[in-house]
Amino acid sequence: MIARAVVHNTKMKIGSKILILFLTLNLLSCKGSAQENKIEKTTTEFDFSTIEKFRDTKLKGIIVNDYDSIFSPSQRSELSDIIYDYNIETTRQIVVVTIDSINPYSDAQKMAADLGKYWGVGTAEKDNGLIILLCKPCQKIGIATGFETELILTDQICKKVIDQTIIPEFKNGNFYAGIKNGVLELIEKWK
Repeated sequence: MIARAVVHNTKMKIGSKILILFLTLNLLSCKGSAQENKIEKTTTEFDFSTIEKFRDTKLKGIIVNDYDSIFSPSQRSELSDIIYDYNIETTRQIVVVTIDSINPYSDAQKMAADLGKYWGVGTAEKDNGLIILLCKPCQKIGIATGFETELILTDQICKKVIDQTIIPEFKNGNFYAGIKNGVLELIEKWK
């Protein structure tokens, strides 16, 4: 009888430990799900709908938004044609933005990501968008990608394009050449 009680107690202890382990793992998985949901529901630092130019761009679907008037009309047209043709060929979306300030942001890439979310750059099913944001007066540039885009165009690749293709042209005062060459290189790597 005592041997049975010891075996029974041992089985109960093991069963209790398994139950505690199961409940702990279950709680941890719920915590992970909650954290994942938080990530998906991140908010932007700024409400872009309060600025008319950003609302107009969203309504019109403009792909080259030269708010800082860096490009000539023919340059805007040429860049738009390159991006438009690529979009038609692949359904991937690229948007270029030049602005004179990134306030209230301090990070151009974060602003680009938030602006891309507001405009809906890339298809919703594939999240295959890319936005290049240039603030010439504050000397900042950022490239933001959708989740599917980032599988190919990683942060390291985008940084390399900025550092080795775009910035050298900027240093020579060739802002259009920097952006155009950067777009062409990103397209080439994205194929």
